[in-house]
Amino acid sequence: MQLDPKTIDSLVEEITKQVLAALNEQSGRSGGLQRATDTASSCQQCEEKGAQRLSKTIRDDTRRPGILSDVQVTPQELARYIDHTLLKPDATYAQIAQLCEEARQYGFATVCVNPVHVRLCAQLLRGSGVGVCSVVGFPLGATPTNVKCYETQQAINDGATEIDMVIHIGALKSKDYDLVREDIAAVVRTCHNHGAICKVIIEAALLTDDEKIKACQLAKEAGADYVKTSTGFGPGGATLHDVMLMRQTVGPDMGIKAAGGIRTYQDAVAMLKAGATRIGASASLKIIEGARSAS
Repeated sequence: MQLDPKTIDSLVEEITKQVLAALNEQSGRSGGLQRATDTASSCQQCEEKGAQRLSKTIRDDTRRPGILSDVQVTPQELARYIDHTLLKPDATYAQIAQLCEEARQYGFATVCVNPVHVRLCAQLLRGSGVGVCSVVGFPLGATPTNVKCYETQQAINDGATEIDMVIHIGALKSKDYDLVREDIAAVVRTCHNHGAICKVIIEAALLTDDEKIKACQLAKEAGADYVKTSTGFGPGGATLHDVMLMRQTVGPDMGIKAAGGIRTYQDAVAMLKAGATRIGASASLKIIEGARSAS
């Protein structure tokens, strides 16, 4: 059965109420969660402007390779470079709501979730300054371009402000570079038409160094905002070698997201020093606690 947008909104609102009620009962933090709900309901008018501001802020603030080379970053500053991530297929509504509450509390750049959770996250985070990132063609990249564009449009319609897309890895390895470039460019156009940021996942663990370089060059030519190391579901995650190679390839003015296997404050600092401008992590709280201990 095809549900109309009004029905979907009603369902999401009901799910939100149920999830927040359950979290209130389980955690005893009803005050904080109620404030989050009140804030969401009072910020209807700022949603569009907020998305536009977020896009500009992240474009301006994250394109700084080696941000930790000379300066000790505070936990609050570090949080703004982290996409607080939950992409497990068995993630429950309660876990997604908890992710959003943590993102509000710590001030992360975004929450990064699967497309089915975008609308709930957008509702819970409205007015918070925390963006909603979703994934497209995930995790294999082996999806037709028009389907990736449809996924992108749907996620943006639901409230996503950033999109992490996976390249057509097989086409890259087949040296079908025009197809790879256009696949990326089509998603980039869809994102930019709505003020959203586009990050391109190259799944570096599957590529040779020459292929990593070519993938980054194609993403840059296609107008992407970031290149990203990994899905976190491939044979390996982010490495310092890959981040440095990507930075050398794309130059100083393009974002780099390191993701996959980043679990400690030391991991995050090393990636940022190597040239990353965003960190994707499910261990975000542990990373921030490590930053507090180090400061």
